[in-house]
Amino acid sequence: MEELKISIVTVSLNHGNYIEKAIQSVLKQDYKNFEHIIIDGVSTDNTIEILKKYKHLKWISEKDEGQSDALNKGFKRC
Repeated sequence: MEELKISIVTVSLNHGNYIEKAIQSVLKQDYKNFEHIIIDGVSTDNTIEILKKYKHLKWISEKDEGQSDALNKGFKRC
């Protein structure tokens, strides 16, 4: 039986100090059939540089209307 694919959506705005730990936490899980989508609200810190290091990520960085809007953008990409 094929494993179901799960989607993890992470929203971020200037979370360069935390985003890598979140990415690493997802990668350490035993379940391997997943996609990790990060919706960034145009961070001005080092967030984008960190995101670029992880080729498995699906991410965008664009203006949004807050956390709920960013989550909805992520859910639409699932």
